[in-house]
Amino acid sequence: MPVPATAVQLTIDCDDPTLLAEFWAATLHYEPDRPPAGFASWPEWLASVGVPESEWNDGASIVDPDGHGPRLYFQKVPERKSVKNRIHLDLDIADPNDSVAVRRDVVDEESARVASLGGSVLVRVSEGEHYHVMMADPEGNEFDLR
Repeated sequence: MPVPATAVQLTIDCDDPTLLAEFWAATLHYEPDRPPAGFASWPEWLASVGVPESEWNDGASIVDPDGHGPRLYFQKVPERKSVKNRIHLDLDIADPNDSVAVRRDVVDEESARVASLGGSVLVRVSEGEHYHVMMADPEGNEFDLR
């Protein structure tokens, strides 16, 4: 019988792993993943295993400092994003028990903060008691603030 996964990593293809890792770390209140034991930094580890400096931005990862959320890994790929995401993140930031007016204020305040980090607002969706803001990260990957 297969064993259930004990951890989940979400891998995101991108053009600039460091840029997206920094954006998403600030957005999610994550932190950069620590280098392997015995190394003070990722460049130190990369140099020790012979990775040319020109490839040091081929990947970057961030983690939830509380250990609850998934690890996010950003990997450089040659092609740029060209179509809508097939998967996206929904960031639940507002208390679902609050009124739609209160949730709207929370979501709008957070969307302004995330936009100041380099994200962009694509559309605000208000349908009855539902409200969310569809945004894009600096490379155009869509996500929702709810």
